[in-house]
Amino acid sequence: MAAKSAFRRPIRMELEYKRDNDVTLQTSDCLEFLKTLRSNSAQLVITSPPYNVGKSYESVRPIDEYAAFQDEVISECIRIVRPGGSICWQVGTFLRGPNWIKPLDLIVDPIFERYAASHSIRLRNRIVWHFGHGMHCGSRFSGRHEVILWYTKGDDYTFNLDDVRVPQKYPGKRHYKGLKQGEFSGHPMGKNPGDSWTDIPNVKANHVEKETEHPCQFPVEVPRRLILALSKRGDLVVDPFMGVGSTAVAAVLTGRRVAGCDITGRYLVIARSRIRKAWKGSLRIRSDKPLFMPDGDSTLLKIPEHFKKARKRITSQ
Repeated sequence: MAAKSAFRRPIRMELEYKRDNDVTLQTSDCLEFLKTLRSNSAQLVITSPPYNVGKSYESVRPIDEYAAFQDEVISECIRIVRPGGSICWQVGTFLRGPNWIKPLDLIVDPIFERYAASHSIRLRNRIVWHFGHGMHCGSRFSGRHEVILWYTKGDDYTFNLDDVRVPQKYPGKRHYKGLKQGEFSGHPMGKNPGDSWTDIPNVKANHVEKETEHPCQFPVEVPRRLILALSKRGDLVVDPFMGVGSTAVAAVLTGRRVAGCDITGRYLVIARSRIRKAWKGSLRIRSDKPLFMPDGDSTLLKIPEHFKKARKRITSQ
């Protein structure tokens, strides 16, 4: 499907960050770029830093050097995020030796934890993003998930649950006892998607978004869900490891400002092309599949009429 941009005017896309830019994409080292942003200026950071596995855009470092680099970047991200904002750090694993893995969230979380007292950094969810396809292993179970660590800066934070609800398996289910006996038990807008995301496939050869050369392209739906849940229209979203621009595309589609960088200039050329297509409504993206699609004659499977009205009212706003 081709998604339609939330912007109804030409977007302003620049190389140098200014507050009135819609999109800022800079070919730069991430630390140099982050230091140009004002403290407390961003609502949300969404990023997927290199996994230290030797891809074309990175060099493998000793684990202590990799952790020190992550600490520098995380410190800058915490500085630019305003109170009530969020940081989403998407990570996988790397090999410490032959078939000896190290999950990167075990390295990253202690770094964030060091900022708990000084900056009120709180881990709200460890989201497991599960997908069905990936590298096949012969000496261990094949890895089929990555992790998104969601942190907030403070305890009073943005979380728009209604914007990311998914259909219930049994929307017609009712309470069978207690004070609410006989009433519908589900929320009219759908259910909380939970912290295990099985409905968003990764970008592989046959994925409609696989139009780029990036070896680890992010599906647009992952940052889109996070942006909808953790920010509002007009807020600034930052991605210091922008790659081919999936976070920027998601921001444009949802009416947020976005700023980011990448050290590989040709990736940002692709990102700009994807963003322009997204604004025109011609970029093909794969929307997340509902976890359940109720269908059948059973009362439990039918969506109550007032649920339909509530969903229509919210989506039309």
